[in-house]
Amino acid sequence: MTAGLWEHWVLPGIWITIQLTIYSAALATVVAFGIGMARTHRLRTVRFLAGFYTEVFRGTSSLVLMFWIFFVLPQLVGWALVPMWAAVLALGLSYGAYGAEIVRGSLNSVTPAQREAGVALSFSPAQRMRLILLPQAIPEMIPPFSNLLVELLKGTALVSLLGIGDVSFAANLVRLATTESAEIYTITLVIYFVIAFLLTRGMRSLERKTKAGIGQRPEPRGGLMGKLNFRQQLATSQIPKSSGGGGA
Repeated sequence: MTAGLWEHWVLPGIWITIQLTIYSAALATVVAFGIGMARTHRLRTVRFLAGFYTEVFRGTSSLVLMFWIFFVLPQLVGWALVPMWAAVLALGLSYGAYGAEIVRGSLNSVTPAQREAGVALSFSPAQRMRLILLPQAIPEMIPPFSNLLVELLKGTALVSLLGIGDVSFAANLVRLATTESAEIYTITLVIYFVIAFLLTRGMRSLERKTKAGIGQRPEPRGGLMGKLNFRQQLATSQIPKSSGGGGA
């Protein structure tokens, strides 16, 4: 693959993929927290509406939703979104529905005693959510959110069907120009892997910081063996020492 093809097609495609991931993840995060917290609301109507949203968008193809927003929505409302924002809206709404279940499950995993403590302190529902529930639930959300973020990154490849010049679209153009399928698609796989690896590392760092913020002991760095040694040391330190009895 020549330097010109790399410079004019692949590099801009990587940047568009990164933008799509960032914008879609931001929208999905807002949707996930809004719908997820609504699913734990005390009013049944609010929970029903939030659950209806979740079921609809989890059961809808992201690709079909993207086409619907880009081709059908303009006929209904009289205005059209550019392909980039149509893709962001479709991906954000779809993956936000999955994220809402993560938020709901993490909030429900907080022990009832913590909720009761907030009631005893005369906290309002908003204060209990902000000061008690979310600080404890967010560290539990980050690992599944990390997986969902990687899935969102891979899902951005769908936007090439709208003619958006992401890295998948650029790879196809290079293949048509050079007829070198093996090289360009191998490079594309590596590009997605590198971006996903960096995202995962960033989320792990965020997880350590949030756990440290609420006094939880984060797992150490250093790979699998380091974690196994750490867990073995932790288990050993928790074994009560036998009291020595001797004496005359």
